[in-house]
Amino acid sequence: MHTKIASKGFKLQICITRYKVADKIRAKDLAENKGDLVLIDVREADEVAEDGTIEGSVNIPLGQLIRKGRQGGLDDLKGKTVCTYCNGGYRGNIGADELNKKGFTAVTIDGGYEAWKKEKKNAR
Repeated sequence: MHTKIASKGFKLQICITRYKVADKIRAKDLAENKGDLVLIDVREADEVAEDGTIEGSVNIPLGQLIRKGRQGGLDDLKGKTVCTYCNGGYRGNIGADELNKKGFTAVTIDGGYEAWKKEKKNAR
């Protein structure tokens, strides 16, 4: 639960957001859990084309993911665990948080695709 505090004059306004904040999965744990996850790469298509992606993931850029989540275009994923990721983790985290707000179960890769590539390289 997040608490956002903003002051207006002498009054204090507190707004509590009631949704599960996205958990982070470590890149090294991804291989063990990959079969249980729906992987969504939220980077732009040109980023994916330039740098590659995690095998088995689907590319849905962040803006499209948020829109589809709000409009019901991803409802078939409810009941599954969605794992979003971007290059460094920021957009992946936003994507997972937005999905969680809409009733999905979503996590993100801590450190994003870069952490996954580093872990894959170290595992060799």
